[in-house]
Amino acid sequence: MEVQAIKQRFGIIGNDSYLERAIQVAVQVATTDLTVLITGESGTGKEVFPKIIHQFSARKHGPYIAVNCGAIPEGTIDSELFGHEKGSFTGAHDARKGYFEVADGGTIFLDEVADLPLSTQVRLLRVLESGEFFRVGSSKVIKTDVRVVAATNVDITTAIQKGKFREDLFYRLNTVPIRIPSLRERKDDILLLFKKFASDFAEKYRMPTIHLENSSVSILENYRWPGNIRQLKNITEQISIIEENRQIKAETLQSYLPQSTEKPLPVIYREEEESDKMSDRDILYKVLFDMRKDLLELRQTVDILKEKESSSEKFISQAHLRTAITPIKHPEIVSLDANPICYDEHETEDVNIIETENLSLEKTEIDLIKKALEKYKGRRKNAAKELGISERTLYRKINEYGIDL
Repeated sequence: MEVQAIKQRFGIIGNDSYLERAIQVAVQVATTDLTVLITGESGTGKEVFPKIIHQFSARKHGPYIAVNCGAIPEGTIDSELFGHEKGSFTGAHDARKGYFEVADGGTIFLDEVADLPLSTQVRLLRVLESGEFFRVGSSKVIKTDVRVVAATNVDITTAIQKGKFREDLFYRLNTVPIRIPSLRERKDDILLLFKKFASDFAEKYRMPTIHLENSSVSILENYRWPGNIRQLKNITEQISIIEENRQIKAETLQSYLPQSTEKPLPVIYREEEESDKMSDRDILYKVLFDMRKDLLELRQTVDILKEKESSSEKFISQAHLRTAITPIKHPEIVSLDANPICYDEHETEDVNIIETENLSLEKTEIDLIKKALEKYKGRRKNAAKELGISERTLYRKINEYGIDL
């Protein structure tokens, strides 16, 4: 069957060479039972190609089931795919067949296959290799004859490196790869798609068809279309409904196109929920505490250097003096000849200030540690992460300050 006839049958619009090559591969592989992995960005129309493969295969009279793996909760995905026995889990009032059992003799399309949990990936690998599986809560082996076509918009090689996808399953799925080009790679098809969508919506809503001015066409074709065909269809529908003037100018079209940047601004991500975050007051308090601590350490360092310099000068002076040191009432005050050496009055005040600040900072630090421990219910790892210190340092400070958990 010619590519043009296939496009008409399945509603595929466009003359891009990469798109037509993808259609040809789908038709060629349909006559076999090989597993196919379809890749491409979200909104490119990947869901059409499993239908082509099924309709041109010997299984076309068998069942065809499409499953969105990303839309099924992790706790129920195994039951949905492989079925379960009565009483196998809470709510399992009856035995139930899974999609692989229902689709026996047909085709099953696993969309967003990269979202499958690792435990489910192991089950899927066994089905692909031996055609066998177990229902949840059962030890009885069930045989199935199913053609699997999978699709994803995720870079699976990166997912493998992060440990989120099994490498052996990837090679088993990727027997025949088909890549669907993005809309920005099909610039010549963008206007064709727009005209088709505009015509369909005009018929649907019983209103005149919208048309683009020449300046608008250039904007349409040069936009990046991160949402691909789905985004183009949505925007065409919006314009068809909202704009009274059916001749769409460049300014009008531009107002419907979201401005996306190649390099998005960094976003601070936190694993905790909003209610678990420290208050603004606590954060400010912590910042001020860190600043005071740094200043205090700097001041102590300067004082130590001054003390060393002073001690060095005193040692040199004493080497030239031949008078014995005479003790007086205060043990910290000594005399060389008639000139007594004692601590300066201001120096004593500085020591008192430092001691006072140390006590104040110590109390502040204890308060912060207690708050963090209370917030995470005594979990030291999370509390240490919140305070910006290591778990070992937190453990030492708890013992040092005698903080009760």
